[in-house]
Amino acid sequence: MNYAEKISIDEQLSILNRCLLNNRHLHSELESLDLNYDDLRYRYNAPITPNHTKFLTPDKFDFKNHGVPIVSFFSGAGGLDIGFQYAGFKQLASIEINSIFCQTIRLNRPNWFVIGPPGYSGDVRNREEIFTILRLMLDLPTPFEGIFVGGPPCQPFSIAANQRFSKEGEKFKRIGFSHSEFGNLLFDFVWYIQQFKPKAFLLENVTGLLNIDNGIQLNKALVILRKTGYTISEPMIINAANYGVPQNRDRLFLFGHRTAHQFVFPEPNLSVVPCYKALEKPVDNLENHTTRKHKANSIIRYMELSYGERDKRGRVDRLNPNLPSKTVISGGTKGGGRSHLHPIYPRTLTVRESARLQTFPDDFIFCGSPARQFTQVGNAVPPLLAFHIACSIYSQIYCGSSAKLSKSVIYGN
Repeated sequence: MNYAEKISIDEQLSILNRCLLNNRHLHSELESLDLNYDDLRYRYNAPITPNHTKFLTPDKFDFKNHGVPIVSFFSGAGGLDIGFQYAGFKQLASIEINSIFCQTIRLNRPNWFVIGPPGYSGDVRNREEIFTILRLMLDLPTPFEGIFVGGPPCQPFSIAANQRFSKEGEKFKRIGFSHSEFGNLLFDFVWYIQQFKPKAFLLENVTGLLNIDNGIQLNKALVILRKTGYTISEPMIINAANYGVPQNRDRLFLFGHRTAHQFVFPEPNLSVVPCYKALEKPVDNLENHTTRKHKANSIIRYMELSYGERDKRGRVDRLNPNLPSKTVISGGTKGGGRSHLHPIYPRTLTVRESARLQTFPDDFIFCGSPARQFTQVGNAVPPLLAFHIACSIYSQIYCGSSAKLSKSVIYGN
């Protein structure tokens, strides 16, 4: 990584202090000097350790289109969907309630059928509407030989979503299945599986789903699915960093199928990809790369942080370039988007840089305001992780073989 200093730390402090003294915005001051935020530096920069692991996104793999059909529920921006697409699956429908997320999918995949605004509600709770579309418009049979995938909105089960509240406060709790809007969407997903009986299904969620309500509700869902004829694999907590994603991100995966095979999730890779590998390639000319216009007093605080340290006032962390990133977060569908601090520049990551950490291809464009773009990126399943899981599902369930794909194929080693 070539980060040659354009100005010294003393010159940088002079600019920052001048902004404070004259009540001038830092963005304007930098422009007047023909500088930008990427010309600023942290005071402390330990050496970056060379690492020979490859940073890959799913579009870098060459897999044949076998055409196993897939229907995606709660599609968001399509992280699961495009991971399965690059693994050779054929997208029949993406079901999504948020109109901006639907715009993103339609922009990037104009040939996909998106069941969502403005033409449809995209609300899986509207079972009659969604069922009719799947049955009559897509002619989905029962049993369906493809796969259903989905990640019901995770806010009710998420610890992170409640960390802004005091632990002693009434709001510091995961209300889970009692949540009036999102809590029972898991059972809507189960209902569609019961109706169409796909050959397989994959459910993704935050790890909190495993123990909310002491596991009673989740176990209830699993009982229903087993009675419907599914073999359910042991719930698996997967860290995306173990599958080539340059980010520590723990998520729960549940997989069920109507076959005699014993499904095994893909083996983790022993070598992890540090986040600098995802950020070293230029992003200046890409979409969704708009740097936040930080004020001078923020940069003064940020620039004193060492690798991994947190700015307590802004509650943002400087990433360590030698390690996978901390979990990319969404900021919520109603609140503002957030991101971590760049490991080299004392500013927050852009949407495009965060999408890199999530392994979205660089040509995948996010619609809406920057805050809503962050929401889409942070809510998504990393496409590369989805790709690895999809490859395992195809090889074990649809090829009729439990043989595993070689690590050289999966990880590009």
